[in-house]
Amino acid sequence: MDKRSRIALYAIGAIIVLMMIAEVSKPKALNWRDSYTATDKIPLGSYVLFNELKTISNKPISVSTKTVFESLKDFDTNKKTVSIFINNGISFDKQDTETLLKYVENGNSVFISTNYMYGNLSDTLNIRIGSDYNNFFKKPSLNGFISPGLKPNQRTFKDVIENSFFISIDTLNAVALGTTKVEKTETITKDTFPDTNINFIKVPFGNKNGAFYMHTNPFAFSNYHMLNGNDVYAATVLSFLPKHEIIWDNYYKSGRKVITSPLRFVLQSKALKWAFYITLVSLILFVIFKGKRTQRIIPVVEPLKNATLDFTKTIGDLYYQHGDFTNIINNKIQYFLEQIRSKYYLNTNELSENFISKLAIKSSNKKEDTKALIDYIVFLKSKNTHTETDLIQLNKLIETFTKNNI
Repeated sequence: MDKRSRIALYAIGAIIVLMMIAEVSKPKALNWRDSYTATDKIPLGSYVLFNELKTISNKPISVSTKTVFESLKDFDTNKKTVSIFINNGISFDKQDTETLLKYVENGNSVFISTNYMYGNLSDTLNIRIGSDYNNFFKKPSLNGFISPGLKPNQRTFKDVIENSFFISIDTLNAVALGTTKVEKTETITKDTFPDTNINFIKVPFGNKNGAFYMHTNPFAFSNYHMLNGNDVYAATVLSFLPKHEIIWDNYYKSGRKVITSPLRFVLQSKALKWAFYITLVSLILFVIFKGKRTQRIIPVVEPLKNATLDFTKTIGDLYYQHGDFTNIINNKIQYFLEQIRSKYYLNTNELSENFISKLAIKSSNKKEDTKALIDYIVFLKSKNTHTETDLIQLNKLIETFTKNNI
């Protein structure tokens, strides 16, 4: 690589590194998503409020991550609590509504702050929440209280606000506690909404001092406003609640983390979740230890070919095809005698009667069979030419001798 190419390559690498550093170090975009969960520190989370409640409340605070029906169906009726629901929109089904009404009827209280509410509960309490989208939906609004003594605690929300209010309440039961006021900059024909509207009410329910506290400005409890001087307003709203143990809802939230895995049903059950994890870990351990204990498959290795044996067979076949029986018989006799010398340590120079007796004893053969073989070998060695019959007879005698020896 020449010098010019090397410089170009270094320049490209430096540019890539700088781009990576710029990408990593650049500030993250601010997340303005509605959340209202106790753990979210984004502007519209409720981390600040939840932790302030823990510091100022002398009662324990529990967090509910289940539906109203699941968390309150078996609640202790002798224990008085306050359940807090804060979210941009809230809706309860029939089963949850019946559980919530029974809960309040037993002397407990429920605080709900939301911009939108629909379903069975709003129908039962005979309330409706709306907004004037033509005039002051997101304009600065003054949120205050009905009581003159609380006027110092009212606050103006200049931004990050959706001005909702009650457009219909049960005037026989509901008690107005707070209002929201927006200055209209234009006069619109047939405008039916006044400048000041009710945004905080109390609806007593049952005969045991239970009540619903309904509020239409959940933004007041977000991190953004709690850290921008409007925390006094939020504290004043919550001061209307009874001083009971608090149940913080973390289920009916826009920012609630939902398990999207196909194993959602398993992971939502504590027993099934632990069973799944234990099974998974057991399978991993089984694979690890089983893999170590099981020997690898040993490949079949073909034995090395005996080239000498192949060569001998080839030579033998060649002799046999050419009818050279004499050469075959001589080689066979020499091979047989060599085996006797190496195996039984006998001298084969003289094939005498003494030799035959020793060979019969050492090889565990009958003396008659041994004598027949040796005598035949002597006979063949005395001949100059041999026939195929001679070779066959010699082979039979050697095989019989070999089968019986040790």
